[in-house]
Amino acid sequence: MLGCVIHGQGDLRAEELPVPTPGPGQALVAVRYGGVCGSDLHYWRHGGVGDFRLREPMVLGHEVVGTVVSYGDGASGPVPGTAVAVHPATPCGVCPECTDGRRNVCRDTRYLGSAARFPHVQGGFAAQVAVPAEQLRPLPAGLELRRAALAEPLSVALHAVRRAGDLRGRHVLVTGAGPIGCLVVAAAKAAGAGHVTATDLLPEALRYASAAGADTVVRADDPDDAGWPSEADTAVEASGVAAGLDTCLRLVRRGGVVVQLGMLPAGQSPFAGNLVVSREIELRGAFRFDGEFDEALELLAAEPVFDALVSAVVPVREAESAFALAADRSRSCKVLLDFGAPATPAAA
Repeated sequence: MLGCVIHGQGDLRAEELPVPTPGPGQALVAVRYGGVCGSDLHYWRHGGVGDFRLREPMVLGHEVVGTVVSYGDGASGPVPGTAVAVHPATPCGVCPECTDGRRNVCRDTRYLGSAARFPHVQGGFAAQVAVPAEQLRPLPAGLELRRAALAEPLSVALHAVRRAGDLRGRHVLVTGAGPIGCLVVAAAKAAGAGHVTATDLLPEALRYASAAGADTVVRADDPDDAGWPSEADTAVEASGVAAGLDTCLRLVRRGGVVVQLGMLPAGQSPFAGNLVVSREIELRGAFRFDGEFDEALELLAAEPVFDALVSAVVPVREAESAFALAADRSRSCKVLLDFGAPATPAAA
């Protein structure tokens, strides 16, 4: 079977891998689609993500959907042939964060396609993957696999919106209109935001933000753009650059909330931190998600608007071309790898 394996910086290969056998407690899933994430691009371009450096070849991918093939000993779940999304995190369940109900910041989690541990946690970009059966989520009625592939990044956006608090009737500013930023726009509108303004440097990114439901889009490099809000109630920083955070702090109202969702570069980042004090702004971080995954699937089933954010579906054999396209935000939003038709379910 084919898989998408990163061997080092700039060394991405679509190569033959052995078909896994599900172990105790595991399910075997035939993957149909896998979304190329910003962290996947970092492994490809830089050989790591932040402090997580590649030390061995690793199957990439944590945004995967497909169909159940079979189960290992002691495992059960949706019947073989069921269309499912795979929750990519396996929290430890015993650390202080897990017991406090914040499993998304578990200090000992396992996450598909991550080099945070050694040996690395192999990812889901393969024609078939074995994962803990408890990570399977059957798709709601009417939700097809292509749109369901957005469940993981939408969960990230939903968690950021939840961290922002009650958005009903509020003016929300979103800086950065990449795939996550666009999904934050959609999540904010679903949460009842009265007006959403999205900013980015690229016209194509702003077009996707409009498709996601942004009421106003603004060129981030144009201070004279009439779309800039004089004041926002809440801001979500989704670009991962200090300038975006600085913009959020300057434009959010006194006593407002700023959620830092984009991963800033390692080390120090310059921004107007004095405004956090003088305007009593609440600055909150948002990292991954937990129960929002199930909420994401329900929202995807209800809202066809998400289809507009899938800009390309590329066969896994052309993985490097898919990654190059995903890295070019002037040409794409979310790019999916296609692993082919689902495998035949095992006999019951």
